[in-house]
Amino acid sequence: MVYVVIPVYNRWHYTEACLLALRKQTFQDFRMVVVDDGSTDDTAYNIESAFPEVISLREPGNLFWTAAINIGVRYALENGALHVVTLNNDTLPAPDFLERMYFWSEQYPHAVLGALELDASTGQIIYGGERIDWLRATTKDLLKSLSESGRKGLQTVDWLPGRGLWIPRIAFEQAGLFDQEAFPHYFADLDFTRRAIASGFPNYLNYDARLLTYPEASGDYQHKTRKTLPNYYHHLFGIKGGGNLLNFSRFAFRHCPRFYLPWYWILGSLRRVGGYWK
Repeated sequence: MVYVVIPVYNRWHYTEACLLALRKQTFQDFRMVVVDDGSTDDTAYNIESAFPEVISLREPGNLFWTAAINIGVRYALENGALHVVTLNNDTLPAPDFLERMYFWSEQYPHAVLGALELDASTGQIIYGGERIDWLRATTKDLLKSLSESGRKGLQTVDWLPGRGLWIPRIAFEQAGLFDQEAFPHYFADLDFTRRAIASGFPNYLNYDARLLTYPEASGDYQHKTRKTLPNYYHHLFGIKGGGNLLNFSRFAFRHCPRFYLPWYWILGSLRRVGGYWK
């Protein structure tokens, strides 16, 4: 059985669209779990009335992404999940998304799979996986190295984002859950996928599984597009800041090869401090 776990807080219009997209999947052997972290809109009522098949886990409203996703993952594992899919509510899986994930998981049962992401507004491909350049503290965009005809099947990557992740049960059993103590919001997905690789579970970007996303819906997008000193502070130090220096440092010291660590940490920190204003 496959369990799809979606953490939500308000934004019912996104959640509704995501659940409707899941209803239309060509692969139907799955269950949906929504972790509702104290939504103050009509999310809870709407799920109960319009989506009775959805398992709704209501929380008090003091969680961030990682703790919320872990609650859903624990529920899935306790109820016999063989695979867990983590989705954000501001995503729209293509109708064959789960079918394409399931197909490749049958070929590579120990793999952690990510999705090809397209901008929901334009249809343009915006994410196709990355490989880490530890020396320069940057990543190499896989899309730039693949021809149009080569953008299919599985491509090896060095980490994966948490939106649209397909994770086999055994990966959780051996690598553990997402680390909500060290990474309450950002970096938890990258940390988990790096730990999965270290535990023998390769990461692949599944170019056959397409996921529509809304880049402008993320909290850090707002921080970066409206360049003010308060937003700069939140970008570097806020829990939802994509450039959070503490999270980056924790990730660097946990995962970077020791030979490259000084360069990776210093250059990566400088990129976060200075890159915001570019």
